[in-house]
Amino acid sequence: MVIDIVKVILPASLAFIFGIGIAPILSHYLYTFKAWKKKGGKRAFDGKEAVIFNSLHEEKEVGTPRMGGIVIWGSVALTVIFLWFLGLFAPTETTLKLDFLSRSQTWLPFFGLMVGAIVGFLDDYLEIRGSTDYQAGGLSLTKRLAVVFATALFVGWWFYEKLDVSTISVPFFGDLFLGWLIVPFFVFLTLVLYTSGVIDGIDGLSGGVFASVFAGYAAIAFYQQQIDLAAFSATILGGILAFLWFNIPPARFYMTETGTMGLTLALAIIVFMTDSLGGGHGIAVLPIIGFLLVVTALSSVLQIFWKKAFKRKLLPMAPLHHYFESIGWPGYKVTMRYWILGIMFAFFGVLVALVG
Repeated sequence: MVIDIVKVILPASLAFIFGIGIAPILSHYLYTFKAWKKKGGKRAFDGKEAVIFNSLHEEKEVGTPRMGGIVIWGSVALTVIFLWFLGLFAPTETTLKLDFLSRSQTWLPFFGLMVGAIVGFLDDYLEIRGSTDYQAGGLSLTKRLAVVFATALFVGWWFYEKLDVSTISVPFFGDLFLGWLIVPFFVFLTLVLYTSGVIDGIDGLSGGVFASVFAGYAAIAFYQQQIDLAAFSATILGGILAFLWFNIPPARFYMTETGTMGLTLALAIIVFMTDSLGGGHGIAVLPIIGFLLVVTALSSVLQIFWKKAFKRKLLPMAPLHHYFESIGWPGYKVTMRYWILGIMFAFFGVLVALVG
């Protein structure tokens, strides 16, 4: 039991230390090469200028670098590699136990994290290299969705074909058989989570919310005795906290796509692995633990639907956190209240997962 606790806490601590070490070096180069948008502001999905958003954020987007998500996945990768090498070159019972990179639990989420990180990095690079107006720069939304779709399709197939996952677990009810439909269901869940990445819109917001979500799933995985998966989730948490140290208002850099795409892809896989595969309810509690992510994605989708269906906005600004800004809440108040809610939803979600 003690070694299992150490196996979860130590990688999280290492990731935080690595992240704190990476961040100043990364920050130096991001500022040296002016790794930010060349023109602030954005346009809505209908192509029109996002007037309210631009009035609040246009100046902030110029002069603050993108690619801060490198701190997160970079610290996770360093931790994974360090503990793997430690077990390889200094093999003892303890060092071998601390290596949590395993085919059964962590290969898939690590794969998702790194695919999202690399594609997101490419998007950020193109954004800072070519964004001379609202339309230029970055990979198109269609291309990013295609990558997410293809990755989710492969992982969903792997769950069904290789891991024999064909059911989802419903608290207080039992298993719901989906058969091959588990594949499109996983694709849908992944796309929803990827859409929630737009929560990266206010200093400190995305880091705090993602931290509580990954902490919640680390606790669930630990309870299920998926110790490697718990360690991996906790390692991501450590990387996020290191990033958040430099992202609290005023942000030293933003997470952007290289962070949010990697985190949402990894999270989708972890959610599935803590469901029927782990003898738990990881999918069913996602709307609770990840409530703020879900409501963020939902508010964006509803805003787009409302514009197309009724030719007017549902909210003055979307996603929801920007709506609160539009009615006068300062960004730091939105961020801190989201942090509080994120922690409470994580507590409640873990409770449901344990007793359901």
